Amino acid sequence: VEFGTYKGGYLPPSSAQAQTEGDANPSGAGPSASTIVASALDVGYRFLDCAQFYNNEADVGIGIQNSGVPRSELFLASKCWTTAIAEGPSAVRSALCDTLDALKTDYVDLYCIHWPVPHGRHVVAYKELLKMRDEGLIRSVGVSNYTLEDYDELVTNDVAEDDLPLVNQIEVNPLLYRKKTIEEFQRRGVLIQSYRSLRDGKAFEIPTIVDVANKHGRTAAQVMGRWLVQKNIVYIPKSVRRDRMEENIDVFDDFELDDEDVTKLDHLTTDDALETFAQLYRKCVVRDTQWDGTTDGVRTTFTIH
Repeated sequence: VEFGTYKGGYLPPSSAQAQTEGDANPSGAGPSASTIVASALDVGYRFLDCAQFYNNEADVGIGIQNSGVPRSELFLASKCWTTAIAEGPSAVRSALCDTLDALKTDYVDLYCIHWPVPHGRHVVAYKELLKMRDEGLIRSVGVSNYTLEDYDELVTNDVAEDDLPLVNQIEVNPLLYRKKTIEEFQRRGVLIQSYRSLRDGKAFEIPTIVDVANKHGRTAAQVMGRWLVQKNIVYIPKSVRRDRMEENIDVFDDFELDDEDVTKLDHLTTDDALETFAQLYRKCVVRDTQWDGTTDGVRTTFTIH
């Protein structure tokens, strides 16, 4: 289970409930990111998901430092944002160096392309990540939000088989289950990591999920996490509350969904949800680049399911 960190400046609804004296960020609107990370590490999380776009890596670094957990026990992941990807290799390298400085580490365990910026830019950026891996700055190279067609573009641009991404981080939850894409990536040996694993808490009252939770004496969050675990997908929950952190990680012992449960959850994804995903993809691959707001170079067709 990986712990997801929040974008800097974003405060989830639960932050007000999590605020305690001496635990607030400077605006007084909730716990600081460094406090949240230190709490997650104290609960037992060791895999932290960060990103240049989240603008939180300095706080994450402070949280790690304050936790007292040795670097050797941690798995730190981050992602390079579209702006640097569009600008080119030197900007990508600079972004990684900034991440290393912020996290107070000499290397990251996983570094990913955040979105597949078109016009071949994501391919060039990916090849720069491989160079930095060979220099010891990155242990593993991955991607995020890649369709099968984006992955194939790496293959057709001479990325060697041994250098292809080890990970693809995409949104996966019962309300956005792209079965064909997930199973094909897994068949190719790519590990799927899920973000928005818990749908930001917006799925906790869906009757099917509630029914399965009641059947097992578990919470809706635990059902959604367990569903991912049983599909061999890395689960990335987020919370600012310690009790929720403990709840979210408790998806392994004495708990298994049966085939009927899994089938019910598999069928919660609607055509509208898939179309919303497709629209978001087309927008985000050029977000914060010189092509922002256009469809220049953006794929018109790709595998949605």
